[in-house]
Amino acid sequence: MKSNDSFENKLLGLQDNMLNFALTLTANREEARDLMQETTLRVLDNKEKYYENINFKGWVFTIMHNIFVNNYRKVVRSQTVIDKTENLYHLNLPQDSGFDTPDGAYTIKEINMAINSFTDEYKIPFSMHVAGYKYEEIAQHLGLPIGTVKSRIFFARKRLQEMLKDFR
Repeated sequence: MKSNDSFENKLLGLQDNMLNFALTLTANREEARDLMQETTLRVLDNKEKYYENINFKGWVFTIMHNIFVNNYRKVVRSQTVIDKTENLYHLNLPQDSGFDTPDGAYTIKEINMAINSFTDEYKIPFSMHVAGYKYEEIAQHLGLPIGTVKSRIFFARKRLQEMLKDFR
């Protein structure tokens, strides 16, 4: 960045957009404010990683989305009290993190391989949906009717469940 001042001004200028995006992720005003604050701090801490030619708003929103997803995973793991999965899968995960274990990594690898086996007409809308895009945004981006997008995501989800039924 050329000037430290312009980075902070860009960030300040995005605060309303950040709050709106945080609200769409959390659906709770207090949690959205916390997420916005955590994102702002993370952006400032990683200022040296930003390059002028990168979309600033997209960069900030990606950081916010990643923080949200990581926080969500922590909450899900910490709140698993009743586990109805076969072999008590969730309760048998190590308490620190189920995603850093060989079993967790294998499962994520299998999920990614399954998704990558889809044709683009299913893979792209499904991946965008998982990444946090709304149906309307996906439809607009792909130039498709919203019903088509919803149907492709539905069928991709069903196919993924069928392909990975042995992992339950």
